Amino acid sequence: MQLKTVLLLIISNTFMTVAWYGHLKYKKAPLIGVIVVSWAIAFFEYVFQVPANRIGSNYFSLTQLKIMQECITLVVFTVFALLVFREPLRWNNLVVIRPTDRSSRIRFLAALIGNRGE
Repeated sequence: MQLKTVLLLIISNTFMTVAWYGHLKYKKAPLIGVIVVSWAIAFFEYVFQVPANRIGSNYFSLTQLKIMQECITLVVFTVFALLVFREPLRWNNLVVIRPTDRSSRIRFLAALIGNRGE
């Protein structure tokens, strides 16, 4: 079930990334239309996020779930920027992501090793 949590979080983050940034491909579209479409896409983020957190809470602490979600967000956004916007991955992106990733892994491992307070 831990894998199911991760997969649901990846799907959830993909929808949210599209909702938040996908409209930038259509800068001439009316703002109200973009807001409505983005909101509709974001609905599906919740369809996957809520079950991911419900299922994951049986195996992970709240802190672990949040850190996992943030790590997944970095990866999903990077792939999205590369594929959809053809934005090249630059050294400064990696400089920012790498310490964040390392810090997140350390916090995740610390939370994993520590008890859940139960």
